[in-house]
Amino acid sequence: MADKTNGAQWDLTSYFPSFNGPEMKKFKVKLAADISALQKKAAKLAPLSAKTAGAWEKLLLAAEDAEARLGHIMSYVNCLESAHADKDEYSAESAKLYALAAEYSKFGVDMLRAFKDAPETVFSAFIKRAALKEVAHALKRAREQARRTMSPAEEKLAADLGTDGFQSWSRLYNKISGKLEFDMQWPDGKKERLPISRWRALMSDPDRKVGRAAFEGGNKAWAGIEDACAAALNALAGTRFTLYRRRGVKHFLDQALFGAGIKRRTLDAMYAAVHKNIEPVREILRVKAAAMGRKGIAFFEREAPLPLKDSKHYTWPEGSAKVGAAFGRIYPALGDYYQNFIKKNWLESEARSGKRPGAFCTGSQVTGEQRVYTTFNGALGDINTVAHEMGHAWHGHLLKDMRPWATEYPMPLAETASIFGEHLLAEGIQADPEVSEAQKLIMLDEYLTGAAVTILDITVRFEFEKAFYEERQKGEVPVARLRELMTAAQRRIFGDTLEPGGEDPLFWASKLHFYISGVSFYNFPYTFGFLLAATLFTKFKAEGPAFLPKYEAFLRLTGSDTAEAVARRSLGADIGDPAFWATAIKGLAAPLARYKKLLEASKAAV
Repeated sequence: MADKTNGAQWDLTSYFPSFNGPEMKKFKVKLAADISALQKKAAKLAPLSAKTAGAWEKLLLAAEDAEARLGHIMSYVNCLESAHADKDEYSAESAKLYALAAEYSKFGVDMLRAFKDAPETVFSAFIKRAALKEVAHALKRAREQARRTMSPAEEKLAADLGTDGFQSWSRLYNKISGKLEFDMQWPDGKKERLPISRWRALMSDPDRKVGRAAFEGGNKAWAGIEDACAAALNALAGTRFTLYRRRGVKHFLDQALFGAGIKRRTLDAMYAAVHKNIEPVREILRVKAAAMGRKGIAFFEREAPLPLKDSKHYTWPEGSAKVGAAFGRIYPALGDYYQNFIKKNWLESEARSGKRPGAFCTGSQVTGEQRVYTTFNGALGDINTVAHEMGHAWHGHLLKDMRPWATEYPMPLAETASIFGEHLLAEGIQADPEVSEAQKLIMLDEYLTGAAVTILDITVRFEFEKAFYEERQKGEVPVARLRELMTAAQRRIFGDTLEPGGEDPLFWASKLHFYISGVSFYNFPYTFGFLLAATLFTKFKAEGPAFLPKYEAFLRLTGSDTAEAVARRSLGADIGDPAFWATAIKGLAAPLARYKKLLEASKAAV
């Protein structure tokens, strides 16, 4: 039911009528057979040449279709496993699908073999063929990847070992974190055992006593599994280093940059701008701390709103209505899409035990539908999370009529779309004449807090992961050292805005993003996305509704070119120049000035 007070439950029946029902079983049998046939044909086919081009074209078209179907069923099971982390049948099915994905990746090994040494003239002519030109960018990336591969036999062995080794560490983390519970001692003395999915929202409660109690109770629970988390983190990094050496990857950031679709010059330019302009971002937290009569904040409360007198917890219908109204007021097409999304029960937001922590958007290229997963606990941040994930959903919706391999956009551009959704929510609320100044202050507090988190907190994650990888090259990094690396990164980036003793030494254990086997450095794309989205939104405010077709063109282009080229073609911007990023950071000055003014006018509210 979509309008339950404590959240919505999604409808997944358009994927399959029932889990492991006859339709799903038939789907799996055919998919497995098609993947096996692809693998056998590719293994026998000679590398790409003028003679084999026709045969490779047929195989690639079949592979694109199989990959879409594999993504369809994996999305479905991921939805079930996330919403019901306590049910073993879903995690068992997930493991089987990872094994099937490993089989499919063996076809990829032969495709890369075919591309690796093909003459440039042959490859250029190949990607211009009528059936392939729409996915030329994806094929160019495959050729680039091919140049960093081991022998086909070694790559296939790596795929097999990935199922029961590399990827199993991520599954282990998801399993133990999904089942984790913590003891919450409320300020009134009441004690309660709560699922970890409620932890983040409670830490961000406007009542700092509630937040601290949640932090301390939750970290005791994380400390109970920190050895397992450290083992998983070390194993994931160690496996990557082994594969990097074998594949000739020179630096641990190279693969992350390739996956993100950006150049090292672009990453360095962004962080050069962040570090040079970090004080104005820290000022956001200084203002918040001063409003509470303090000199700094604790890391655990970095996402918490100010305890303003009009702060409130929202029911799900109230929170959902805020998202719908803001979207509808500023971006009518997205507003209509959201209303339809809710009507069709495509969003899972109910707060209950057994759910995995976090939020995500997923979708199917078979059905052309999207799904959003979150846990709504009534905080304004939860409303913002819905807007964020709906930005992803809208991105996927705009690409649904495109070829599957033309929709594989890199994470930095994905996060641009989601954070643009956050900007729309903030602007929609600020532009609503029925929203009081007090409520606008609350929303501005949410927006600026999000900006500080996205720039400072995400930079902490990047700095920690970089330091961890540098040490992991020399051997396993023990729990004590992981704690040290994390607290040092927090202290270095947050500076004097972090109160003495305010670090969270176990953030490396509690942050899901460090444990995703499919991608390392699942952090800097958020800062990239925030700053690029801020630039896009500035253009939107300057040009009005006339900008929205340009924005949609930008989104549709994201799977067909590099991030640098997309920015150049859409914005006429050089994102390899620190000045581009600095401009976006400096753009926070105006909302910060308004924030200070509103706080001054409502001192009695704090």
